[in-house]
Amino acid sequence: MTRMPYPSGALLLAPLSGYTDLPFRTAARRCGARFCFTEMIDAAALVYARRRTERMLVRGGGEDWLGVQLVSNSAEHIGAAVDILNGYDFDLLDFNLGCPVPKVVKKGAGAALGKNIDRACELFGILAERSRTPVSCKLRILDFKDPEPTAEIVRRLVERGACAVTIHGRLAEDFYSGPVAFPVIEACAAAVDAPIIANGGIMGRGGFEAAKVGVPSAHGFMIARGAMGNPWIFRELADGAEFVPPTIAELVAMAKLHVGEMLRFYGEAKGSALARKIVLDYFRGRGFNGEWRGKAGLLNGETEFMDYLDSAARNHSADYWKTPPVDRRLAATV
Repeated sequence: MTRMPYPSGALLLAPLSGYTDLPFRTAARRCGARFCFTEMIDAAALVYARRRTERMLVRGGGEDWLGVQLVSNSAEHIGAAVDILNGYDFDLLDFNLGCPVPKVVKKGAGAALGKNIDRACELFGILAERSRTPVSCKLRILDFKDPEPTAEIVRRLVERGACAVTIHGRLAEDFYSGPVAFPVIEACAAAVDAPIIANGGIMGRGGFEAAKVGVPSAHGFMIARGAMGNPWIFRELADGAEFVPPTIAELVAMAKLHVGEMLRFYGEAKGSALARKIVLDYFRGRGFNGEWRGKAGLLNGETEFMDYLDSAARNHSADYWKTPPVDRRLAATV
């Protein structure tokens, strides 16, 4: 029996490139996330530009569980990167076989490598042999209707030592849109004696319930884009019908904490550049004035960010309360 890296029903924060840094994870942990990953890390960047990559590997003092994910199509780079990571404090090493972003795919890595089963398993074997921590994989389905191609690579990865496999139920060419092939994920869960983590389409409680019904054998569920600007999603999925959405004041307070931590973590210049998209995520789809939201792209420095966030309530439409969205909900102030 494969050792379980997470308890049954676990909710995982995905390794999101450009997002899941320490401030992002801290916001998610405030809302109940425990099983979090660093950003996806390119093995070559870690080997040849380690000083620029090290900030992505910083583990916060309160992070009792943290995974790291590598992406590469080079045996040499993977081996060297694993040797480096063995000197850091992580609980799990994941191998990315599902990223559909063109700059990754054109290198033969990510989703491109996931389609090359022999090569993918060969490279994963290097991670499994050299890593001092348990190893897992994240991949995409290979056929929307026929589960066998995906089940084949999952079986072989488990044979190579994968303690868990996360499966995004969309084809690489579909990126992040369209239906999720839950039956394919369920078939893979039945094909191996290892935890299968379901991923894809979980943007709120509705998507989560659909995933649980579609993949009843899933050991856990991974949250990706659903956590952008919405750390409360972990509380929402854990609390179910008892969940109380944040008020505008609570939304602003969380955004302030998140931005402040980014400015301290990266410094004012880089932190400001990175925090702009984070602020936009917090207010997207929640009834805030579009022109006002657009101004977030021009913010610089703590004073400008905090003044902007203080003006949020004045730029919220009263029409929002007539038909609030199902996902990314807000609660009226009592």
